[in-house]
Amino acid sequence: MRANYRMQRLFVTADLALAQAFEATAEQFNYLANVLRFEEGAELLVFNGRHGEWKARVHFPTRKKIMITPAEETRPQPDDCDLHFLFAPLKVGRMDYLVQKAVEMGAGILQPVMTQHVQGKIGNIDRLQANAVEAAEQCGVLAIPKVVEPVKLRDLLERWSSDRRIIYCDEDSATQNPLPALSRIEEKSLALLVGPEGGFSDEERQLLRSLPFVTAIPLGSRILRADTAAVAAMAVVQAAIGDWR
Repeated sequence: MRANYRMQRLFVTADLALAQAFEATAEQFNYLANVLRFEEGAELLVFNGRHGEWKARVHFPTRKKIMITPAEETRPQPDDCDLHFLFAPLKVGRMDYLVQKAVEMGAGILQPVMTQHVQGKIGNIDRLQANAVEAAEQCGVLAIPKVVEPVKLRDLLERWSSDRRIIYCDEDSATQNPLPALSRIEEKSLALLVGPEGGFSDEERQLLRSLPFVTAIPLGSRILRADTAAVAAMAVVQAAIGDWR
């Protein structure tokens, strides 16, 4: 069932079930009452990442309180997206964009990876998680990806489960077309690794190429910014061997 983009969507943490009203938080109250100017009986869509999406109505028992009552399930909760997105942190504004696009394109886990040439840093995981929620609200996504704590690339690879194949963008590939390499992948569990703006170091590239559960792919002949490369790579992977098929 397709998302309804004409109604306002709101992420909530409360459990969702028919006719089980819950109180809006202070932040939600301000948004609904003062920003959207909702009135008694107004309808919106609510979701919590666990219980699907519901059409709900708002009720003002007092001037300073909003109750939200689910009235009809509009979409059931889908399975979580399985693709793991591993990315080197970028500068704040571009990292926000990167997280939003990863959510839109079907990432299930967002894993910051610290590489030798990384330019950005992770100051607050909660900020990235909030960006993921906002992207889900705007794009009709019901399964909220989880943002996990940063990890060094070598540490990540040392404890990686070999039954999930890592696909990484290799700017030094001798070819330009990623499809032949992707067509040889048999695993269904996948992870996409995108390096920093300066690329992977020679040492990191040698390490990645030495591992049997890692596949390198090119992204054409043009030099791409890291956030552009991430979007391009996710589109190619999802279309060729991911959940867009």
